[in-house]
Amino acid sequence: MFTMQEIMETITMVQDEHLDIRTITMGISLRDCAHADVRVSCQRIYDKITRLAKDLVPVGDELAREFGIPIVNKRISVTPIALVAEAADTENYLAFAQALDRAAKEVGVNFIGGFSALVHKGFTVGDRRLIDSIPQALAETERVCASVNVATTRAGINMDAVFRMGEIIKQTAALTADRDGLGCAKLVVFANVPEDNPFMAGAFHGIGEPECVINTGVSGPGVVKRAVEKVKDADFGTLSETIKKTAFKITRMGELVGRAAATRLGVPFGIVDLSLAPTPAIGDSVAEILEAMGLERCGTHGTTAALALLNDAVKKGGAMASSYVGGLSGAFIPVSEDEGMIRAVVDGALTIEKLEAMTCVCSVGLDMIAVPGETSAETIGAIIADEAAIGVINQKTTAVRLIPAPGKVVGDFVEFGGLLGRAPVMSLNPFSSADFVRRGGRIPAPIHSMKN
Repeated sequence: MFTMQEIMETITMVQDEHLDIRTITMGISLRDCAHADVRVSCQRIYDKITRLAKDLVPVGDELAREFGIPIVNKRISVTPIALVAEAADTENYLAFAQALDRAAKEVGVNFIGGFSALVHKGFTVGDRRLIDSIPQALAETERVCASVNVATTRAGINMDAVFRMGEIIKQTAALTADRDGLGCAKLVVFANVPEDNPFMAGAFHGIGEPECVINTGVSGPGVVKRAVEKVKDADFGTLSETIKKTAFKITRMGELVGRAAATRLGVPFGIVDLSLAPTPAIGDSVAEILEAMGLERCGTHGTTAALALLNDAVKKGGAMASSYVGGLSGAFIPVSEDEGMIRAVVDGALTIEKLEAMTCVCSVGLDMIAVPGETSAETIGAIIADEAAIGVINQKTTAVRLIPAPGKVVGDFVEFGGLLGRAPVMSLNPFSSADFVRRGGRIPAPIHSMKN
């Protein structure tokens, strides 16, 4: 039974503190859609997605009304397309992206993830073809998201893939220059990518996943911020305990909604991703949680320690609330999607170097960061390599989502709107990394990868 106090707490969380289910994501295996004829394969993909996901949006809307909790996004993730398209007799995978986009539009989801490749130890022919197709695919579709995994703790870092992704990001920005490089906002480069992440733009349906599954992503930075503000003068132990209890409540709600959705859709329930994902809305900021802990501005000394405490407490609370916590699960620090982060950059408190340090203890990595349009592919590759190294050495997921904004310089803003928000163009180190990035080959896996 729920007590009246618990009911009132939940109502307050929803109405005043921006609590929501950020996404219900249906994962769909497309492995049986491979065919030598690209047209046959694309039709199979379209037919399977529209058949399995036809009720995803209606069920999400129905649950939101019944539970009184906003379900912001309904999304789909699919098998990495490089694995499916490799059987087709074509060198350009744009047709597959277009099939995904048509299917996403038909069922009414806002994003579909899985135009992806896993190249942490090397490329197949299909991997290369998919990567080469990314710029055009993201420029000519509306809902398709892409991701590439370039490193794992067990394999090391594929530096050929790192440099190639630097080039791909530049090409994607150029092809979407009329939209401030929007295509890059739908492209993530990973190390240690999880196979069950429900959040875009990095979601895909891993090869170890079932035929079809429902994963949920909860959020609630505003709820955590309010909880932190209530223990303003408490010590760190009390602060951590407060965040844990709050994360527990958020996660329980996410599992309740996720299981209900899975039951009504007739598919298995997968995981709850309990990441604190901010939005541009006032009061829905991870940066403001850190500032509520006592930092004058996010990015000042102590920020990494505060973020480490937050991330740990969120994970501990979520792990107590559900036996099926997965995905990324922690705190996201996307600059463009967090009003507090934007303010910190504008005020000079937050730099890309500090953001990199913060990624050592947070959920993802350098996320939704705009950099000058003239930034070279080599510099972008070097930034990816740094983030991959953090992930590989620390045995965690890291990622890069950079936007080299065409025609923009430090101090300008790029405007994406909606959940993607707006981002100030940040400065980068002016010295070259080109000779380092162009060495090629693979940075070996660290010694602690040898666990068997």
